[in-house]
Amino acid sequence: MPVVKLVAVDDTPASLELVVESLRQDGLHIFTSTDPEEGLDIIYREHPQIVLLDLVMPKLSGLQMLERIAEFDSTIDVILMTAHYTTETAVEAIQKGAADYLNKPISIPTLRARVEKLIAAARQRERAYSLDREMMEASAFEGMIGRSPLMWELFARIRRVAPHYRSALITGPTGTGKDLVARALHNLSPASSGRFVTCNCSAVVETLFESELFGYVKGAFTGANADKMGLIEFAHGGTLFLDEIGDMPLTTQAKLLRVLQNQEVTRVGSVTAKKIDVRIVAATNRDVNEMISLKLFREDLYYRLAMVELKTPSLAERKEDLPLLEKFFLDRFAAQFNKEIIGLTRRGQIAIARHTWPGNVRELENALGHAAMMAVGDMIDVEDLPPAVRQGHSGTAAMAAAAPDEAGSFEDHERQLLAEALERSAGNQSEAARILKISRDRMRYKMAKYNLR
Repeated sequence: MPVVKLVAVDDTPASLELVVESLRQDGLHIFTSTDPEEGLDIIYREHPQIVLLDLVMPKLSGLQMLERIAEFDSTIDVILMTAHYTTETAVEAIQKGAADYLNKPISIPTLRARVEKLIAAARQRERAYSLDREMMEASAFEGMIGRSPLMWELFARIRRVAPHYRSALITGPTGTGKDLVARALHNLSPASSGRFVTCNCSAVVETLFESELFGYVKGAFTGANADKMGLIEFAHGGTLFLDEIGDMPLTTQAKLLRVLQNQEVTRVGSVTAKKIDVRIVAATNRDVNEMISLKLFREDLYYRLAMVELKTPSLAERKEDLPLLEKFFLDRFAAQFNKEIIGLTRRGQIAIARHTWPGNVRELENALGHAAMMAVGDMIDVEDLPPAVRQGHSGTAAMAAAAPDEAGSFEDHERQLLAEALERSAGNQSEAARILKISRDRMRYKMAKYNLR
């Protein structure tokens, strides 16, 4: 049975004793405090599912605490308790995110009934979280994640063609994982024990294309001081992945077609062809039919490659995969940055769901990497996301803004946040911890880590 945590904050000790005695049960951990500031520290440290707050307390009122709890994690269910009931206060509490509002003296059966409902909802969420994890494991395929019909169809096609293909073409927008599809084809093919060699055609200078792909013999041109093996020959017994093949010159396309037809390669400057055994996978984000009509791509090469054609869907076409992808990337970045990140707040989830993701899965990955780096607590909120995602704007700038910084920048950023919080609180560690929505113990640990005074 999943453990549920409840924090009760009331400046009257007798009220806290009543809450504890009334709600005591297996699987429910109850934390209490008569000090609202200490209560916030407990909430930041324990991350409870349920909070009971007295409305009128010294230092901080129940409504002020409610606002801070909603900022920390809007998924926490908060019940306000008061002996000074007014309709206006009740409405304000509900508007600020309270789950319920009870009058003092509290009816024990009513309190138990309300809390039992929240406990059941919390356990249901925990079960859903466990099911999401199981679903993510069940939805993983050769490094890809998806449970949408389009992705299941793609996975099925890869399984069917991988054992038999000699050449394949992968099309789809930028950032949709065409390289992962190519790797999956290789891993599931009879050539999986051979090399997987990648050539990014957009990064090769046009005059060097042939020598890079086909190799050359000594004396073939000025500077050819020794024989050099090309990438096609190097991939013998394995797979050659030609990324962005739309940027390949037409003359090179003609020679590649002969390689596909005859399974042999001739080095630049040589008259002898070498037999090879290589599978070739090409990928492009451009419209190949349009390129053919503009005489930028050979039609015969297209038909040769497109004997097996796989299309990777955009993220907009598979938005039902967003929760799985969010969890997959956050788990990975939490481990990479050594941070305890358990998920996104509702506001963060809404911002991600509303964004159009023109950069597709790659943009999502970079955005969540940015958020994981910026987050101080264990929940990523909308403020941690890149500006383009927060504001609901689209564009390639989103990807640039979302990219995680170089190694070491996470520690620099965290140290700066801690220092700014200490400055704003005039050196008060408890207040600085509340500004950052972390516990005092964690604040002291971070201060010692970065040698802050």
